[in-house]
Amino acid sequence: MSYTGKILVADDEESIRWVLATALSGEGHTVEQVESGGAALQRLGTEHFDLAFIDIKMPDLDGLSLLSQARQATVSTPIVIITAQNTMANAIEAMKRGAYDYLTKPFDIEEVRLLVQRVLEMRRQAADLTRLEEQTRRRFELGVELIGKTPAMQEIFKTIGRVAHTDATVLIQGESGTGKELIARAIHSHSPRWSGPFVARNCSAVPRDLLESELFGHERGAFTGATEQRAGVFEIAQGGTLFLDEIGDMPLELQAKLLRVVQERELTRIGGREVIKVDCRIIAATNQDLERAVQQGRFREDLYFRLKVVPIVVPPLRQRRGDIPELVAYFIEKVNREMGTNISGVSPEAQAVLNAHDWPGNVRELENTLVRAAVLAPGPTLMPRDLALATRETTVAAYDDMSLEEVVRLKLKEYFRQTRDVEPTDLYSLIMERVERPLIELTLERTRGNQLKAAAILGINRNTLHKKITELKITPKRRPEGV
Repeated sequence: MSYTGKILVADDEESIRWVLATALSGEGHTVEQVESGGAALQRLGTEHFDLAFIDIKMPDLDGLSLLSQARQATVSTPIVIITAQNTMANAIEAMKRGAYDYLTKPFDIEEVRLLVQRVLEMRRQAADLTRLEEQTRRRFELGVELIGKTPAMQEIFKTIGRVAHTDATVLIQGESGTGKELIARAIHSHSPRWSGPFVARNCSAVPRDLLESELFGHERGAFTGATEQRAGVFEIAQGGTLFLDEIGDMPLELQAKLLRVVQERELTRIGGREVIKVDCRIIAATNQDLERAVQQGRFREDLYFRLKVVPIVVPPLRQRRGDIPELVAYFIEKVNREMGTNISGVSPEAQAVLNAHDWPGNVRELENTLVRAAVLAPGPTLMPRDLALATRETTVAAYDDMSLEEVVRLKLKEYFRQTRDVEPTDLYSLIMERVERPLIELTLERTRGNQLKAAAILGINRNTLHKKITELKITPKRRPEGV
């Protein structure tokens, strides 16, 4: 297979430039000519060339000096030195300074043609390898963002594995912020189409009068403002995956045209006659109840069933609270990496608040909360006050499902974390005092200051209770009945 490229020829002899330009242009290459080393270096530094032929002897800047300066300037273009002086010293020095090859005048044009093809094939393979490495990196990076150990998420992962190798249309349903696009990207990245494009469009984000053109494309002059031909997202996604988000917001008149594309796998641009074959996988998503939308006449039933070949329902975060700790750890690592913060983790109290919050914005809200907290937190450990969620109600709710022993354990862990650089002393008395004070105060509050009743509830002698009240400097408050 022959490749064509852009080639620079630098030689102070016009005849040499003409011979090379004529031969290479005849092969379909684009050839630029300069007659000095300085001009060649300037062009190499500002333009892309697939190959350069540089004469070793030129008036202002010789080929060997140009090689050295090109290397210092990180010019990546392969450079072939051409010379009439076939000496060992020149050949060795040229290769030492980074020349791709070394040709002696007069040279065989067929040899030059083969050399050019070899270089272009090498560069094409290198470009393909770089692109493959980038696609592979993206493919596997995408997977780590789908996090979940709960049974509901594990079932979603299994479904992704079952459908990824097929072209079956998938409908992903779930509240906003649950990660529907991530699931679509995971299906794409694990499919045979993974090296093709992944094109995402939000049907509710495009103005109604522009959505048809955005989806199906248009021909020049199809409507006012259509000054040139434009491909729609179905064409842009050829060979890959098209993700149509918020499909429930698509106008009814466009649903009929989408149905035809899904069924027939072909389309016609607005104002056009050419029938264009569609070769892309379709994944749709919505935060709406499409069954209800069908019943209300807002969504076509036939399109609904065409899209719902493989349904995936993503649960809201409040229904998979077991995934919150892992998500928290992931987002903290992510914000540290991307924003240069140095957050080591969250305190047990903060984790309890995060676990208890209902997260109406789902995973997206959790991420935004942690980003804001990490950026503004005064210390390396996120505390409830850093979360902008730590109201008294959410803190109390966080402990509803925990035993008293678990609450005390969490508080003690935090205390040891805060005092890790100082060895605490008399810890038993300190903790007992902090437990006894609220215990006695709340018991006295329940008995409305009646110490005899309080002692009976606590199961201790009245004199012992009186002694504790004195030691802890508690002031019993009597409250009248009915208050």
